[in-house]
Amino acid sequence: MEETPTPLLGSNKPHLEKLTLGVTRILESSPGVTEVTIIEKAPAERHMISSWEQKNNCVLPEDLKNFYLMTNGFHMTWNVKLDEHTIPLGSMAINSISKLTQLNQSSLYSLPNAPTLADLEDDTQEASENQPEKPHFDSRSVIFELDPCNGNGKVCLVYKRGKPALAQDTEIWFLDRALYWHFLTDTFTAYYRLLITHLGLPQWQYAFTSYGISPQAKQWFNMYKPITYNTNLLTEETDSFVNKLDPSKVFKSKNKTLIPKKKGSVQPAGGQKGPAGPPSTSKSSSGSGNPVRK
Repeated sequence: MEETPTPLLGSNKPHLEKLTLGVTRILESSPGVTEVTIIEKAPAERHMISSWEQKNNCVLPEDLKNFYLMTNGFHMTWNVKLDEHTIPLGSMAINSISKLTQLNQSSLYSLPNAPTLADLEDDTQEASENQPEKPHFDSRSVIFELDPCNGNGKVCLVYKRGKPALAQDTEIWFLDRALYWHFLTDTFTAYYRLLITHLGLPQWQYAFTSYGISPQAKQWFNMYKPITYNTNLLTEETDSFVNKLDPSKVFKSKNKTLIPKKKGSVQPAGGQKGPAGPPSTSKSSSGSGNPVRK
């Protein structure tokens, strides 16, 4: 078999260390992380790339072509051990060239006249100043699946001009489960860096959507910080779902209630309900005046 799992990468696999940009050492030194594993794949042959380009009438981008000439796909996983249970958590994947298939444009159902992806086209959602033009499910765009994202969506290589498709017309987009498009990067190299620096955390692609990642995924993000410039966008929302207890503030508020007891000489004046004082002093004085009347 051409695919062999290689656990716990070390100095004996320098080419794999270079392929992962050294992120394996970071993961292996993280608390609770176990079984950092990469499936070693043989390089793709040049005739395989030429055959793919001829079959699909598309020219692969140079950086993606060089990637396949180094390794025919990529798959790296890591687990977390909680108590006695081992949980699969991180997953980084790039489809091999044989699985770099065009997004299915056939019927979604096996019924005659059933809807297709092209029927979902919404021409009202065009490009804005901050976002490029979204891909189309019809013949205006040619879309190939790079990563199935464990069922959380699809990362796609998109040719924006249709066939025959040129390498300079490619972009990397994320298609979420609701079939909405979200722009990721202009090049495969930039996307690969995002994949590695986000450590393959669950649903990390949703950090580039308007609605963000789920609260459960955010907990993993806070535990294993992605090595990325996008981290501050995630930490801004941290306070909204993490319950934090500051003991100093709790005891400080208790000390405030003890302050009126020290003002014993001022209590007779506090017994008179004068409207001229500020609300905070009137509450504290009236509260301390009641025991004196008893």
